[in-house]
Parts: sequence; C-alpha cells; structure tokens
Amino acid sequence: MGLATLQSDQLTVVISTLGAEIQSIRDRQGNEYMWQGDPQFWGNRAPILFPVAGAFRDDCYVWQGKIYPMAKHGIVRNVEWTLETCQESKAVFAISRKTEGFPFDYVLRAIFTLTGNQLKVEYAVTNQDQGPFCFSLGAHEAYLTPGGIEDYEIVFDEEEDLAHSILEGSLNSHETQMIAPHTRVLPLKYEYFAVDALVFRSIKSKGVILQGVKNGRKVRVDFPEHPILMFWDKPGAEYICIEPWCNGPDFVDAPKEIDKKFGFLRIEPGQTVTRAHTITVG
Repeated sequence: MGLATLQSDQLTVVISTLGAEIQSIRDRQGNEYMWQGDPQFWGNRAPILFPVAGAFRDDCYVWQGKIYPMAKHGIVRNVEWTLETCQESKAVFAISRKTEGFPFDYVLRAIFTLTGNQLKVEYAVTNQDQGPFCFSLGAHEAYLTPGGIEDYEIVFDEEEDLAHSILEGSLNSHETQMIAPHTRVLPLKYEYFAVDALVFRSIKSKGVILQGVKNGRKVRVDFPEHPILMFWDKPGAEYICIEPWCNGPDFVDAPKEIDKKFGFLRIEPGQTVTRAHTITVG
C-alpha cells in the first residue's frame, strides 16, 4: 500500500493506493474532516463503488442473456490500484481488474484534483473491450462528526420533501417514509440509521452542506451528475457518509437485466465516461 499526498494553501489530502481511498483531509489548523476508520464501527473511510453501488437482487445481473455474479458495492474496494500520476495538487489512480462477474476489458481511473479548499473527485471509465457493457458508480465518503451526528445537520441547496425509500435488507422496497416535508435542513438523528441508510431517489438539490450546530464545522458536497443521494452511519459512530450514486439500490422486484436498471450507464468500445463530485471544506 502506498500513499499520495496533495497540498494546497488550505488543505492537505492523503489518498491510499488500496482502493484509491481518501484517508485524510486536513486544514491548515490540523483539523481532520475524514473518518479515520475505527474498526469498532466501520473500518473504511471512502470506498469507491464500481460497477455497482449497493446490491443487486440475488447478488447477480444479466447482460446479453448471461448471468454474472456481483457482490454488494462491486469489485474495486480493498484492492490495490496503480498510482499513475502524483503531483502537488493532482493524483491519478487506475485499475483494470477483471472478475467472473465483470470480465470486460476496461480501465477505471480515479482522478483527485485539489484547488484551495476544494477537492474534485472524478471517475473515468474507458471501454477497451470489443463490445459494450454497462456499469454504475458511487462515492461513499465518511465525514468526521466530532461529538456525534446529532450535533450536525444537512442543509440542502433547494427546499425538499425529504421522503426516503425504505430498505428491506440491502434492497429498496416500493415504500417511502416522509422524514421532513418542505425543508432545506435535516437535523441528523441516530434513529434514522437503525436499519441501514437513508435513500433519497427524487431530490432536486445537487449539493448539500454538512454543518456542526455547535462547532461550526462545514463540509459541502456537490454532485451534479449523480441522481441518487444516500446518508449512512453506524449508530454511535462519529461520522456520516454522504453518498452520491449513479444507480440506486435494486428494488426487491427489480429486473435482472442490467440495462433495464435505473442509473446504469452503457459504454461503447473506445468510449470514456466520466462522473465527478466535489468536496469543499469550510
């Protein structure tokens, strides 16, 4: 495992070759903004989800008539990536891991660019195969919430009717629960995560702010290219995951064909498809 360190006049960012996972975002005063992976609650920090975010029904999908097995959150977490470029403000990681469940010839790059107090996280998939395939992408960054999440709130860019899609295990039911109507502010509560995650499939906002009610800490996440937003925490832990996804969790009765599932992207031979989000501190 190796580390890449990016620096600006305001932030220092550390990223590991293991999973191309962000390890740390610190400001010039030494304040840490990323969860540090306490295994008592959750040992990861910011896994990259590919070629699926969340779980498929029955842990498999169908493409061009063939069944492929695929575990929850895909195949590029917790494995070594290649560090292709490491400069003061930019690092590029690459992986082209084939498995039984994803035997296509591809390269996935994670491109991290630091400018001032903002980190741009871009995923770029290049199809090097002879035919097309389908995939999705998701981010899973965990932000540190000293004192616990109930001292924090999420501020949405637009007024929302915050109805989350109820999960049955790892899959979405067709039921929703209204948490907060006609609001931009969601105070965080551990009770929301007693089952698993909050899944928002129909929000208008393309950016949110995590802010401390008492300490004034702020982290903004912009996700203009991701239609699904999820929040996740292990009750009692001092972090909240803000997760922009291209796809949503499979519904309990979802079709097996991957090209019929919401949010999956078809990529042709020679094509590169990118999705990006940004993290702004303060």
